[in-house]
Amino acid sequence: MRCAGRPSTPADVPAIIALLAQAGLRPNVKPQDLHWKYWQPRADWRGPRSFVLADGSEILAHGGIVPGTCAWESQRLRTLHVIDWAASPREIGAGVALMNYVGQQAEALLAIGGSAQTMQILPRIGFRAAGFAVGYTRALSPLRLLQDPRQRNWRLLPRFVRSLAWKLAAPPASAGDDWLARRVAGDDLERISVALPIPTRGMGVFERSAGLFSYALACPIAPMHLYSVERAGRVRGYFLLVSAPGQVRIVDCWMDSDRPVDWRALIHCAVEEARRDPDAAEVVIWASDPLLSECLRTSGFHARQKTPILLRPTNGAAVPVAPLRVQMLDNDEAYLHHGRIEPWL
Repeated sequence: MRCAGRPSTPADVPAIIALLAQAGLRPNVKPQDLHWKYWQPRADWRGPRSFVLADGSEILAHGGIVPGTCAWESQRLRTLHVIDWAASPREIGAGVALMNYVGQQAEALLAIGGSAQTMQILPRIGFRAAGFAVGYTRALSPLRLLQDPRQRNWRLLPRFVRSLAWKLAAPPASAGDDWLARRVAGDDLERISVALPIPTRGMGVFERSAGLFSYALACPIAPMHLYSVERAGRVRGYFLLVSAPGQVRIVDCWMDSDRPVDWRALIHCAVEEARRDPDAAEVVIWASDPLLSECLRTSGFHARQKTPILLRPTNGAAVPVAPLRVQMLDNDEAYLHHGRIEPWL
């Protein structure tokens, strides 16, 4: 195989879409979606965000990236999460060759879940376990599960009954009169700069910035809304909500506290805002650390998924040995959908 890796260009779109379809992947592939994912400028990452392995004019493999910076103790690690990873079945090893090429663009590659085939390949090419992201859901409006006729199969009735039971058993979504969630506009992102994630409790976190949130709020695939969480006039935390079909996703959140009562206040604020979505049957979130997980369980959320987190260092780079905190914003789970209700309930 005589080929070379390079950043992709908009001229590669037809070949990329064909390759993804051939691999059985179903990412959002409207032109404006691909432009936002791969080529729209973002202040927090100046480099390319889509790469191909090509033999002349023929594209053999593709991988997009979600860039990030992991911080733990006094160390920082530049990471890339590969999304939309596909290769031509005619070229054995093309996908791995592209992954190796992409890996040279940062200090480590991050992987959060993936297809069954992907999860078989990753450990063979140097990825190592770094924990799990557990998906939690809380029922908002069970009747909305019935709105999509494509969901009407044998699973619908037990899902509806379970959702109704969980809704009735959930505690009131009230953070208390002294907590306030305030919508943050794109020109006011500095509001939450005092409450961004920092390494704590021996845990590795992914850094956030105004540039990242500015990029996220411009997402054309699923609407994103950012909120500050305030108490006594002081910003204490934030959460980022995404509206997908039948679902509101808390794709990122942070509270400047180790107290469970404060984290529960943040979660309750997010649930209250999620209720405003007229189409949402549920609100969902990932948790990979004990504090957030426990707060979700005591706030009416139920664990439904368990997704492996893996890391692959490049050129001997140090990686965190502590638990790694990830959110849906750290890969494409934040916005990926297929235009229909796909409930976690």
